[in-house]
Amino acid sequence: MAERNVDILIVGGGLAGASCAEGLREAGFEGSVLLAGREPHPPYQRPPCSKDLLRGESEPDDAHLHPDGWYEEHDVELLTRTMVMKLDTAAKTAELAHIGSVGFDRALLATGANIRRLRVEGGDHDGIHYLRTLGTSVSLREDAADAEKVVLIGGSYIACEVAASLTVMGKQCTLVMLEDGPLSTGFGKAASGFFAELLGSHGIEFVTGDGVARFEGEKRVERVVTESGKTLDADLVVIGAGAIPDVHLARSAGLELGESGGVKCSQTLETSAPGIWCAGDPCEYDSVVHGRRLRVEHFEVAAAQGHYVAQAMTGDPGPYDVIPYFWSDLADWASLEYVGPARQWDREEVRGSFDSGEFSVFYYDGEQLAGALTVGRSDDLEEAKRLLVV
Repeated sequence: MAERNVDILIVGGGLAGASCAEGLREAGFEGSVLLAGREPHPPYQRPPCSKDLLRGESEPDDAHLHPDGWYEEHDVELLTRTMVMKLDTAAKTAELAHIGSVGFDRALLATGANIRRLRVEGGDHDGIHYLRTLGTSVSLREDAADAEKVVLIGGSYIACEVAASLTVMGKQCTLVMLEDGPLSTGFGKAASGFFAELLGSHGIEFVTGDGVARFEGEKRVERVVTESGKTLDADLVVIGAGAIPDVHLARSAGLELGESGGVKCSQTLETSAPGIWCAGDPCEYDSVVHGRRLRVEHFEVAAAQGHYVAQAMTGDPGPYDVIPYFWSDLADWASLEYVGPARQWDREEVRGSFDSGEFSVFYYDGEQLAGALTVGRSDDLEEAKRLLVV
């Protein structure tokens, strides 16, 4: 028997979980809501971790999604530093660390993702950082104070954003990546060329098509040696090797998992267990927009899915049909926006020009638009959204 009962249990104190709690109250739901998160902070925005928080332009409290007192005012029980250790989908009970057994009527799994660690020699040296949380952002900021040369591993959002922020802070940055250029995996060669030129114009250097063989140094990292044999001096290393959806709880509860490693969900984001939904990084859902299964790791998607689940818990909103939207800032040098995501494409249509710094790239798979990127031409995204629907 559960020691206590709630109407809705939200597992995960990130943006998806907080958005669900917010959506429930906005919808007029008056039942009990318990939100349990493992981090020491209340729900917060992650983008500042690689941007203004890292640069010292804001502090951790500034990233909180809601002001102090919001959860109490909206009768949402918020438990920080609280892991959900076990989930019984049949009995609808959960075992919470330091709390005990809690029964629930409906639940949301918004467990987020964990950083993907690079398993190479010297990976445990001091001065090697991964960026995911407020705490890791502050630690990186403090450690970067005395650094001059920084090597960043990866060529996607996190590595590029952090490189831009650290460059603004006066650091000499080098990006080491398996890709042919920055952001090339998601945006292709032409757009990658623009971002490479932009980052390069601010002094950022690149080692492309190369991986990390080892980190060298005594106790603290001093050098990065690539697989091709290049040696790069480094006072500091930041690894942006991606993230892995956190499905430990879902797997142990017997929920069906998807091909991408996330939690398999229906068109309404409901898992294989009735009355239990999933949102955010682990949610692999049947997309009516794309005509295929999809899992997206981005905070805008987490927010949209959290709000949608609140509606699904309290009514019948129909299938989840929000077109995934992304954005990223590279310091104040450029802001990019994207809708999609494109799994593959065979043709690119460029509007505007790369030379002007204002352009859009429409990615087509046959005759079907698969995604669209824009820098400085946000209005193009409205047309792209209409063309994306299968």
